[in-house]
Amino acid sequence: MDGFINLKKLPDWTSHDCVAKIRRILQTKKVGHGGTLDPAAVGVLPIAIGKATRLLQYLPEGKAYRAVIRFGVQTTTDDLEGDPIYSEPVTDLTIAKIQAVIPEFIGEITQTPPMYSAIQVNGQRLYKLARAGEVVEVPTRQVRIDRIDILTWTPGDFPEVEVQIACGGGTYIRSIARDLGDRLGTKGVLAFLERNASCGFQLADSITLEELEQQQQAGTFTPILPERGLAHLPTATLTTAESLKAWSQGKRLPINEFTLTPPDSGLSGYVKVMGAERCWGIGEIQSIDLQHLLVPQAVLL
Repeated sequence: MDGFINLKKLPDWTSHDCVAKIRRILQTKKVGHGGTLDPAAVGVLPIAIGKATRLLQYLPEGKAYRAVIRFGVQTTTDDLEGDPIYSEPVTDLTIAKIQAVIPEFIGEITQTPPMYSAIQVNGQRLYKLARAGEVVEVPTRQVRIDRIDILTWTPGDFPEVEVQIACGGGTYIRSIARDLGDRLGTKGVLAFLERNASCGFQLADSITLEELEQQQQAGTFTPILPERGLAHLPTATLTTAESLKAWSQGKRLPINEFTLTPPDSGLSGYVKVMGAERCWGIGEIQSIDLQHLLVPQAVLL
């Protein structure tokens, strides 16, 4: 059983909880996920099972979120799960002011992750250091924000804006909420978060843990094929039994032993490797000693 699950994570489950539950449902130890979701968040959590766990790093990077940001409030965790440390009504904030500063958050930006996060400092998770009361400098990171669209605006003493965010991996939406509040001269927290797309998987096609368990009990569950999860990559098709054997042994293959689709996708970079009936893994086309070779990166035996 090798492939992916487009899991819809529900509130109060950690990503690790979901992995542990799926291991029990499917009776397999080889389960991994494609990007942590906070316990309070809901939405797409890509899951790999079996040999497909080797492919997680090759899934497409982009993610999309629907988020509600509340102003005039600050917590220890930058969302409503933390302890409150600031609360002051914001009566002069308008949607026009938010629209004016949103462009500053688009593009390649420097972001400081929340103190309560899974980032490691000196080998320790930040959230563990925070719970222990230790104060450490949180390292900044470069992240990519492709767009932020305002969906709704709810005025009041503690106004809220609902936004749709498209971004690259490693982006903390809690940090955007916090930093947007700071930029507007107040405070901001993440009041709701739904990940509606991740690693090529869409929320509309996701299933819950309960639905997965029902399908498994009914004998109807089938994982998403590895090649579907890798649809964004060009395809190198191995053309002979000899090339398949060499690939399974981890050998480099010359260009005459595979066909590339689309043919104009270039002779460099990662490709998914296909046989006649299934995906055989990930290769990288490299130029070595004036030859273009298909170099194995993840071999599915």
